[in-house]
Amino acid sequence: MKIGILGGSFNPIHTGHCILASYICQNTEIDEVWLSVSPQNPFKADLQILQSSHRLKMVELATEDCQTIKPCSIELELPIPSYTINTLRALQERYPNHKFKIIIGSDNWERFGNWKCSTQILDEFGVIIYPRYGYMIEKPKHPNVEMIDAPLIEISSTYIRESIKKGLDMNFFMPEKVYQYIKDHNLYK
Repeated sequence: MKIGILGGSFNPIHTGHCILASYICQNTEIDEVWLSVSPQNPFKADLQILQSSHRLKMVELATEDCQTIKPCSIELELPIPSYTINTLRALQERYPNHKFKIIIGSDNWERFGNWKCSTQILDEFGVIIYPRYGYMIEKPKHPNVEMIDAPLIEISSTYIRESIKKGLDMNFFMPEKVYQYIKDHNLYK
């Protein structure tokens, strides 16, 4: 099975993440997209990031009725800092019958050469690049890089967190079960 790995803090997961994952499953050779919840970066002073357990639970709620989009907690089990190459190798070891590719935005592709073991990621696994506003790039020449024409959806977790703090209704910005979880646990207030 071909698995796309879309990593992020998912703080919180929103419809943009879900639409992108669905698009990839329906319009590429990827069979499933796994949403890999990243641990809190100990070097960043982001006090708004929720505990990993809350963020993973929201990803689980968002994907529980979907056959092709799955939560992935492997990065929460690995040493910090979390490097993509370590995540991909751990997944390959755990699931030797699957083939994995990382999914990144065109904004991250501009910095991809600075990632730890970026050449090995390309050679061993491959990359799927989706478009982001303001980051138009030329198609990379590497055979393991695929550019897709996914819809540009500019919903940000930051906007959602700030809006919830202001008391705004975010019902249509995330899956219903996720929004209910946020309200039930009084998150982002």
